[in-house]
Amino acid sequence: MMRHPHVWMGLLLWSIFSPAHAAWTVNMAPGATEISHAVFDLHMTIFWICVVIGIIVFGAMFWSMILHRRSTGQVAAKFHESTTVEILWTIVPFLILVAMAVPATATLIKMYDASEPDIDIQVTGYQWKWHYKYLGQDVEFFSNLATPADQIHNKETKGEHYLLEVDKPLVLPVGAKVRFLVTSADVIHSWWVPAFAVKRDAIPGFVNEAWTRIEKPGLYRGQCAELCGKDHGFMPIVVDVKEKADYDKWLADRKAEAAQLKELTSKEWTLDELKERGDKIYHTTCVACHQAEGQGLPPMFPALKGSKIATGPKEGHLSIVFHGKPGTAMAAFGKQLSEVDIAAVVTYERNAWGNNKGDMVTPKEVLELKQAESK
Repeated sequence: MMRHPHVWMGLLLWSIFSPAHAAWTVNMAPGATEISHAVFDLHMTIFWICVVIGIIVFGAMFWSMILHRRSTGQVAAKFHESTTVEILWTIVPFLILVAMAVPATATLIKMYDASEPDIDIQVTGYQWKWHYKYLGQDVEFFSNLATPADQIHNKETKGEHYLLEVDKPLVLPVGAKVRFLVTSADVIHSWWVPAFAVKRDAIPGFVNEAWTRIEKPGLYRGQCAELCGKDHGFMPIVVDVKEKADYDKWLADRKAEAAQLKELTSKEWTLDELKERGDKIYHTTCVACHQAEGQGLPPMFPALKGSKIATGPKEGHLSIVFHGKPGTAMAAFGKQLSEVDIAAVVTYERNAWGNNKGDMVTPKEVLELKQAESK
């Protein structure tokens, strides 16, 4: 008697009418790199070896159970040892393991051969974002989650790439060998892009290597794969792979932007200009902990609205943002943000949510602090 007919009927209807049923799959994706293809081929090789072993073992088992069952008058043989069997079940598994180990070792050697790269990129994990530095190119930037807060709080319909979109993707050229030097500035993270078959832990004080060579242009997405704190699920990875000419143009534009940003340090800023820029920086960098209206999440993340820090002497406020606060979740932003962005966000915090101090921190003051720290 069918105890739950509605369950079986639901499964039957799903299997017939579900539009997603045709696209359903349980296998790995081949990926978009030489290494990802090698990993996929290794996976399929091991899979078919296991299928053959399963067929032989279960075939022998069912053949024995059916043809040698007691109801047909069969009598079990009695023996203590068989040298032939002992030799076979030692040699055969050994040969199977060798057949698996040879391609696996070849793939691992390829995966760890990061020598002679065309591009070196330092990847640093922060709570909760990624920092990319193109070594030798004077180009570096942070990549932050770009999914709107209203989607996260269920005030808007979630987008196609919910929690997998960033403000500034990592940009790479097609066909170049790229070496990643992966580390962390705070806790353990893990930089993982499935299509590249690259997953490396980012450990404070250590540098792990990985490499890739992407075959097709396009957007590739990944995530931090190590539980790293409150917003672990909010630090995605997006890699924008471009043709060589497009990549060269992007790199030139980034260098020009870096030069312009250095020039902005010497600009005479107004309070309104710093507040406008600081608003954007705050809602990209600080909002996750201190919240949109500066109310924070006490006691872990204190409020900035009406706080002694944001309404006290600006030197103390700047020092907290620049150096962080040891023993708390407040990170040091002195190396994370430019002089202009630090000045802007401190100015914004001192004049938002009714704080209205009317003063400002200039990029020159931040630069002087950095120069004093470097002596």
